[in-house]
Amino acid sequence: MMRFPRFAGAAAMVALVAACGTTYSIPEAGAAHTEAAAMKFAQATAQGGRRQLNAKSAEQRFSRVAARVEPMGRKYCEALTADRADFNCAVQVEIDREMDVRNAYFTYEEGQPVIRLSMPLLQDTASDDEAAFVMSHEYGHLIGRHVEKQRQQAVAGAILVGVIAGAAAADADLFDANIINLGVGVGAAAGTFAYSQAYELESDTLGARIAHAAGYDPEAGAEFFARPEEARTGAGKLSFWGTHPPDKKRYATVLATVDQIEAQIGLQKVE
Repeated sequence: MMRFPRFAGAAAMVALVAACGTTYSIPEAGAAHTEAAAMKFAQATAQGGRRQLNAKSAEQRFSRVAARVEPMGRKYCEALTADRADFNCAVQVEIDREMDVRNAYFTYEEGQPVIRLSMPLLQDTASDDEAAFVMSHEYGHLIGRHVEKQRQQAVAGAILVGVIAGAAAADADLFDANIINLGVGVGAAAGTFAYSQAYELESDTLGARIAHAAGYDPEAGAEFFARPEEARTGAGKLSFWGTHPPDKKRYATVLATVDQIEAQIGLQKVE
């Protein structure tokens, strides 16, 4: 018996998830970039802990950096989203004064794009370059439309697994809403994380270009996450290294992006 129509919806969902990839090409890191990244991690491990800024100095760093990164991030955003009517590039860049862990994030609040850096993160930065890179990286999530795409992936993943679970139950002449609901829940989680690494690399690529255009050194800036750290704090909360996993590939990608900038190779869209 032919049962293909039952999976037509699943095929459509697979196509939708596949369409949620990166918008821009991620530069290929070569052996030299990978080797340099490994050396950077080794140096960071040997250096140990960092000297923390006091709150006043952290505030001043944020103000200096935001004054340069915010207009450049908006300029990049407007140029790269010119073909998307009503795309909002007017980001509110703020310090998150409630968050008690080192982290930064991009989100939407009532339709308004917002970037926040926590005070503990700012106090942990070793230079303006590092604060600038983190801020610019978050602009990359806006320009890459990652919130929108992650939402689409979550919905598509949930429907996909739900369709498969429902079809499997029907094939067995069994209807159990709990099975289907369980399938939808698992699908939502899987879809949400499907492209997280690709999105982080895309944001690093965009962030390196924005930071450089704002007058900062992306290589020095990316050193903030080029060090081994725990993904969670002692209290179990996700740190910056939990939501922005540190690995040599990310730092190598920044180095490759800088090489493209210096060679005057522009940002390339994925075909």
